[in-house]
Amino acid sequence: MSHKVLLVEDDRAIATVITEALRDEGFDITACTSIAKRDELLGAGSYAVMLTDIMLEDGDGLDGIASVREAAPDMPVIVLSAQNTLDTAVRASDSDAFEYFPKPFDLDELTRAVRQAVARSPQTGTTSAAEDGSELPLIGRSRAMQDVYRMITRVLRNDLTVLVTGESGTGKELVAEAIHQLGSRRTGPFVAVNMAAIPHELLESELFGHEKGAFTGAHSQAIGKFEQANGGTLFLDEIGDMPAEAQTRLLRALQSGRIRRVGGRQEIAVNVRIVAATNRDLSPMIADGRFREDLYYRLNVVPIHLPPLRERREDIGALTRHFLAQAKDEGLPQHTASEDAIAALSAHDWRGNVRELRNVVFRLALMSRDEVIDAGLVEELLPRRPQSDEAASSNPIETALDAWLAVARPAPGSLYHEALEVFEKPLIEHALRETEGNQLRAARLLGINRNTLRKKLGELDIRPEAFAQRR
Repeated sequence: MSHKVLLVEDDRAIATVITEALRDEGFDITACTSIAKRDELLGAGSYAVMLTDIMLEDGDGLDGIASVREAAPDMPVIVLSAQNTLDTAVRASDSDAFEYFPKPFDLDELTRAVRQAVARSPQTGTTSAAEDGSELPLIGRSRAMQDVYRMITRVLRNDLTVLVTGESGTGKELVAEAIHQLGSRRTGPFVAVNMAAIPHELLESELFGHEKGAFTGAHSQAIGKFEQANGGTLFLDEIGDMPAEAQTRLLRALQSGRIRRVGGRQEIAVNVRIVAATNRDLSPMIADGRFREDLYYRLNVVPIHLPPLRERREDIGALTRHFLAQAKDEGLPQHTASEDAIAALSAHDWRGNVRELRNVVFRLALMSRDEVIDAGLVEELLPRRPQSDEAASSNPIETALDAWLAVARPAPGSLYHEALEVFEKPLIEHALRETEGNQLRAARLLGINRNTLRKKLGELDIRPEAFAQRR
């Protein structure tokens, strides 16, 4: 017996592709393009699963989904959308969707999800994850961010521990805030603690609190971050910087759900959701004993990786507009960015990721005298893009310098003079080679006076004629 699938999609090309793919899997497909026809079909018969786009020809495909649930409570719903924002992913989750697929999607993944939806019992019960109009903290419609959104929506209705990884400045704390604000614990506290910012000897007291007299300076009882976050979410940032002894106590707290203040005897039950984050690769730290393997597995229940900004350049325009609006809210002049300016920003490597972009956009808003920020100002304010590794390795001077630095052990305060002694002659020879022995051009290339160059040629016994007509 083939299972009946209702497809609600107003893009004919996409509808055709999905229909053919699911028919090849043995499903009986009925397709329509509107909410009105959807409701008519659901009123006339039953379906094993429904796939629906959000933007349909007569409205929002999620509108009226509650009445669909009432009419067909056992039917899983798979949501498709080209409106690829965190808001869309959350709305799909709020509708109790079995799965959410941003467009373009992998057809094999979609067909697999349909098979799973038919085979499994439907997920029931939903609570609103966010109030209408609430500001969602993450921005971007790139494919990489769609994966992040999908993982976030999967942990909103449970308390599974999450480990967020990614380079500095990618927005790991924003992921933690989104999980808290949109999830069932949003009415509780959100408490963040940065492991790297707290002296190691104070970290246990910061996390678990202390009793009066527990150590020198403990003049009164203090509750720690675990107790402060009770009923809510505790965000442990830079978890890779946690010292070994504190790791042991954290593991015990996660396993038992109970903590003990420093200097205390009583165990205290705490009910917190843990979201941890790190910009480090924990695997080598586990291998050399700097991070507990059992703690890693306790934290890495649901991994979410945030991509660096250079891997989602298509989001830079939206992020720039968002930061310009933020700049205006903070009292800076109102600006827009030209397409050329966005292109110039998108060409930058952004080693500081989204945090660096925000700072640059604020600087642009401060410095621009025109309402529209142009590419010229962007290029003026942005530091020069560093050479790629390949380009750097092809430069003989830089290659030689790297090699020398790898083995050199100059005395303190002598690095400049020792490096100059080693590299001055090959540097001048490189300039002469590039200019075919022309001393005037070589001096200009080096940025020194021609007379200075002549003096150096004599001191270093360099014959410029040896480089004539050579490249």
